[in-house]
Amino acid sequence: MEKSCTLLIHFDKGTPAIANEIKEALEGNDVSAKVDAMKKAIMLLLNGETLPQLFITIVRYVLPSEDHTVQKLLLLYLEIIEKTDAKGRVLPEMILICQNLRNNLQHPNEYIRGVTLRFLCRLNETEIIEPLIPSVLQNLEHRHPFIRRNAILAVMSIYKLPQGDQLLVDAPDMIEKVLSTEQDPSAKRNAFLMLFTCAQERATNYLLTHVDRVSEWGELLQMVVLELIRKVCRTNRGEKAKYIKIIIALLNSPSTAVIYECAGTLVSLSSAPSAIKAAANTYCQLLLSQSDNNVKLIVLDRLNELKSSHRDVMVDLIMDVLRALSSPNLDIQRKTLDIVLELITPRNINEVVLLLKKEVVKTQTGELEKNGEYRQMLIQAIHSCAIKFPEVASTVVHLLMDFLGDSNVASAIDVVVFVREIIETNPKLRVSIITRLLDTFYQIRAARVCSCALWIIGEYCLSLSEVESAIATIKQCLGDLPFYSASEEGEATDASKKTPQASSITISSRRPAVLADGTYATQSAASETAFSPPTIVQGSLASGNLRSLLLTGDFFLGAVVACTLTKLVLRLEEVQPSKVEVNKATTQTLLILVSMLQLGQSHVLPHPIDNDSYDRIVLCMRLLCNTGDEIRKIWLQSCRQSFVKMLSEKQLRETEELKAKAQVSHAQPDDLIDFYHLKSRKDADDANKLNRILQLTGFSDPVYAEAYVTVHHYDIVLDVTVINRTKETLQNLCLELATMGDLKLVERPQNYTLAPESSKQIKANIKVSSTETGVIFGNIVYETSNVLERTVVVLNDIHIDIMDYISPAVCSDTAFRTMWAEFEWENKVAVNTVIQDEKEFLNHIIKSINMKCLTAPSALDGECGFLAANLYAKSIFGEDALVNLSIEKQADGKLSGYIRIRSKTQGIALSLGDKITLKQKGGS
Repeated sequence: MEKSCTLLIHFDKGTPAIANEIKEALEGNDVSAKVDAMKKAIMLLLNGETLPQLFITIVRYVLPSEDHTVQKLLLLYLEIIEKTDAKGRVLPEMILICQNLRNNLQHPNEYIRGVTLRFLCRLNETEIIEPLIPSVLQNLEHRHPFIRRNAILAVMSIYKLPQGDQLLVDAPDMIEKVLSTEQDPSAKRNAFLMLFTCAQERATNYLLTHVDRVSEWGELLQMVVLELIRKVCRTNRGEKAKYIKIIIALLNSPSTAVIYECAGTLVSLSSAPSAIKAAANTYCQLLLSQSDNNVKLIVLDRLNELKSSHRDVMVDLIMDVLRALSSPNLDIQRKTLDIVLELITPRNINEVVLLLKKEVVKTQTGELEKNGEYRQMLIQAIHSCAIKFPEVASTVVHLLMDFLGDSNVASAIDVVVFVREIIETNPKLRVSIITRLLDTFYQIRAARVCSCALWIIGEYCLSLSEVESAIATIKQCLGDLPFYSASEEGEATDASKKTPQASSITISSRRPAVLADGTYATQSAASETAFSPPTIVQGSLASGNLRSLLLTGDFFLGAVVACTLTKLVLRLEEVQPSKVEVNKATTQTLLILVSMLQLGQSHVLPHPIDNDSYDRIVLCMRLLCNTGDEIRKIWLQSCRQSFVKMLSEKQLRETEELKAKAQVSHAQPDDLIDFYHLKSRKDADDANKLNRILQLTGFSDPVYAEAYVTVHHYDIVLDVTVINRTKETLQNLCLELATMGDLKLVERPQNYTLAPESSKQIKANIKVSSTETGVIFGNIVYETSNVLERTVVVLNDIHIDIMDYISPAVCSDTAFRTMWAEFEWENKVAVNTVIQDEKEFLNHIIKSINMKCLTAPSALDGECGFLAANLYAKSIFGEDALVNLSIEKQADGKLSGYIRIRSKTQGIALSLGDKITLKQKGGS
């Protein structure tokens, strides 16, 4: 049987104390040396050593000590040593300590008496306790409350022993008398606890007799009263009414701990709206009155539980919950918003949105360093409100558009995505949103925000005035053309790159000139201008954000500008009756596109334009020169139709997720009950178990071993079967294990004796602390009577699979991108597979690494030879695993590309990479 342990101390196995040294220190007169020796002895005992030779030394030299620390350590030592033999009988030498314990119970020092009484609470041996009972009872009337409260606990522990009711027949009567006369709050609490535990009817009678005075009792006693009420009401539901009155009275207690417990008790005993509302109000008061963030988070958890089971009651308290946003802690703010967003109704939506707007405005003026993150959360919350209740969008969209130029890029992205969705779902707001977007476009500083805003402008500018304003705004933000200047178009650049020897440029009326690098060129007599390499033209102070971003080499944004201008010109052809104006706009747009291509192919930027952006801009130029009806339809209608389809799929997915959450009950009342022990053993289950069995030694080894591995959250249990295949008895057989990775052995290995051709089941527990592929290795060591040396059998390694610790999970696209940017560990795996279909390979990877595909199915439709998808999973330790799969079908039908894994920790990135490398070929 396992022993209960009340003491846990870290033990450094590298420096074990020697029993003889401990013995010498205990026999000396130095108190500090005795204290250190006792501590070492206790640590050795806790870690499996027996040290039988120390007992008599401790009885002779430690028992008489008057030092309080030594006496405390002595009681700890007596608590953990073996006091009985194999048959359960008390060891004879234990009689030696009885007299010492009796003396301590009558000691003039209150501390010695108190700790001894507490020690008796942990003794289970009746033979030792019985002679001490008179001394224990005398302490019930001691003048000092410290002794009385521990004496009551000792009486309770003795009475709870198997034969305790015979040792202390009238214990409940004595404790009830103590309870009626006791004045010390702690002692009174202990007395009531004893009655509650050992004589529940007496405790109930006492409570009902003094029901009017419960609110005057101390905090500790009130907590036990609530525990009694919960227990009584579970066994006898009919008596709930009279106890709920007591709970309601205790809700006015000055103790916050009592109030918290009262609320929890109310919820567990009653589902009446009045009781639930009282509990919810109590939680809201605690949420505002407590300054400790941990307390606030716990209370929010309780409110979240109430929201799930009693949503109608919580809806009325939504504004009280929102007051928790005043806390500067992001976790509290996030959890508060999560609760509130599920309590929104048409009746309270306006109040909620108004408060959220005020909080957004506060983030502009506040000086807290995490204002940006809080503002992002608020924007996402407002976005959710506007999607659920479109009528409130008009009250918030213009306020949020002020943050398109936010320095926190994540907040600005959330705003522009919100605007993009609202302008489609609320056609009435289209004109005002477009007008405000064109007015504030110059403030946007992030390329991703600019790209999304340009798409909105290209798709939703429909009238003539809107199209003309949009083209003018984009031209203003691009600034004056060209984007760079070069005298005589690059000839000077070529000249400047030549070796220092004479070069000639033929121009009329020539004469030699010395260039900056010392080479020669001829120049016109009419022009004294020196040739210089091309330089970037930054533009005037009025030049806008698009020019600044383009001059950093962001040609993806340049391609977006080109597409937006092309759409606007195509729409201008439809709404502008004057062909002259259309031709003028077309010419100006072509000039802008040509200037961007020139900039991309020049040497003024460190990197030239990428091929995709180049092709996109050239395509726009061709469309402006020659446009057919089909092409016009694709550019002006199909893009928006795809966006509408994406929104509908997103709403459908969110609806399905809500339905899945709502399905709390997984069993029907008429479902059959499945009794495991009466169920037939299926072959599939047996086969699954066989897959978990690992062979650790060879068949020819004198000792055969195999392990059955069970993984359960944070624990790994190895059930090792060891078989002695020899004709000899194996002595001191020990299974020695070691780990690599974030694994830790829990128990110290024990020695066994194994008879000839017999077997032994040995269990080893291992703790897991992170998601990393760990390795367990070791050996079996044993001795035989014939061989003096120990024999060692080396075991095969056991590899712990990462798949046991991760499970598919869901997160938003924004959250995925944010984590992708933040996580520092990346593992890039090249695709190497015999699978030739892109979707089949994606499904194979998802199944192999147990992850969720975040990319919508519609985005994976079609056959284009390319496929990109994002996968996501979480570990049981809360770690995030991100995977991006990008593949392309080659001309020969094979797939190529990369699978990139990112995580916050190195272990999960490497382990997932190894798993993908092993599984991706498709053979297993």
